[in-house]
Amino acid sequence: MKLLKIGTGQNTSSSWLMKFSFLWLFSLNCCKASAVWTAYMNISFPVGNQVLSVLEETGVFGRSSTLKRVTGVLVPPDGKTKNACNPNTNFSRSKNLETWLALIERGGCNFTQKIKVATEKGAHGVIIYNLPGSGSQVFPISHQPFEDTLVVMISNLKGMEILHLIQKGVPVTVTIEAGRKYVIWMNHYFVSFMIVTTATLTYFVFYHIHRLWVARSQNRRWQQLATDLKKAFGHLQVRVLKEGDEELNPSGGSCVVCFEPYKLNDTVRILTCKHVFHKNCIDPWILAHGTCPICKYDILKPLGIQVDNEDGIESLEVLMANELPETLSPRQEEINNEVPSARLSDVEEHLL
Repeated sequence: MKLLKIGTGQNTSSSWLMKFSFLWLFSLNCCKASAVWTAYMNISFPVGNQVLSVLEETGVFGRSSTLKRVTGVLVPPDGKTKNACNPNTNFSRSKNLETWLALIERGGCNFTQKIKVATEKGAHGVIIYNLPGSGSQVFPISHQPFEDTLVVMISNLKGMEILHLIQKGVPVTVTIEAGRKYVIWMNHYFVSFMIVTTATLTYFVFYHIHRLWVARSQNRRWQQLATDLKKAFGHLQVRVLKEGDEELNPSGGSCVVCFEPYKLNDTVRILTCKHVFHKNCIDPWILAHGTCPICKYDILKPLGIQVDNEDGIESLEVLMANELPETLSPRQEEINNEVPSARLSDVEEHLL
């Protein structure tokens, strides 16, 4: 008979998928760092007058398994149930067969029980294939140590492929030896910690970037507002009262903001509606209200200034105190905010 060998190159995709799946599952099923070994499996079976040999890195050694090289015929449990959980499970094989390995399905009981049943029946190794529906997934098996017993897990797809050959009467021989060593240091606690930490850091980075962007946008808006307010106040006429001015006459009235009569050398501001007030009285008023205290005429809007409510009265006054120091004098600190309601009622009575 001719011996045909098929190299690992034809199964590169499945090999990578298998390695990825066992690394992922292992990280979810362990709580401390450990090393695992892949298994090279040379599976041989006759096809007509030839022997087909397939060499693949298709399994993962159990954590307590021996790593010695083993060659033997694969033998599944008798009957429909292939999990070998029952201590009375039988493995039909030739009486002259010295070395054989049990091919067992995962599930039904723990791995130690399966291995114990197989070794008591004379198996030199145990190959456990994964549950139906798991595809190419494999992971290192946790089990009690059995002296000189090789334990390997393979995927459900590979296990069913071998089982179908055996059920058709095709003898399958396998040679297993240690493949590559992988040190798995990431456990599910570490992975969870890294995910939470990364998500938290990402949130704070974007949060501070957003705050910086908002602060810069607000700063630009305030700078533009300050410039516009300076221009707006520059369009409002200011003059110093001197002898002969109408405001100094006994019937000239008083400033309706502070109720103080006008005096010689007082600085007054004349609004676009032609009403006159003390400059240091009307400037904070305009910042707080935007209208004339007497006729309610909008002072800023006709000058192209739109002040949002969210800017706040105090913020505007502080802004103008920084940009126009002469706008707010210490004498006017008591009227920086809105005029008390009692005094507003006096203003209305005066206007009436």
